[in-house]
Amino acid sequence: MIEVMEKVNQFISGAKRVLVISRKPTMTEYTTMAKVTGLGILVISILAYLVYLFFAFTGL
Repeated sequence: MIEVMEKVNQFISGAKRVLVISRKPTMTEYTTMAKVTGLGILVISILAYLVYLFFAFTGL
C-alpha cells in the first residue's frame, strides 16, 4: 500500500512540474499544429479511401 502511495505522489509531483513549465501556445504555434493535424487527417482519409477502392474493385 505504501508503494502505491509513493507512486501516486511521484505522479502528482511530475504533473505539477509539467503544469509549472507549460505555457499557452502562441497563435503561430496553434495554427501550425492545426495545419499539421488537418494534413494528417487528410492523408489518412485518402489512404483509407484508396484501400476501400482497391477492395471494392478487386472483390476481395
